[in-house]
Amino acid sequence: MPEKIGEFLIRIGVITQQQVQEVLDAQKAGDSRLFGDIAIEYGYINDEVLKKYIEAKAAWKK
Repeated sequence: MPEKIGEFLIRIGVITQQQVQEVLDAQKAGDSRLFGDIAIEYGYINDEVLKKYIEAKAAWKK
């Protein structure tokens, strides 16, 4: 099973466990946006990092 985005971002060293938890907490509180969208708004990642995750996810599916 592919890594979840938060796990991937921690593994590559661009986000902390605390930051992942803050994004997940926002989702639990009712924010219906995708993890990456929230993380970008919080300033934890940028579009380039999100693109790397999407590319890696596509490679896992092959």
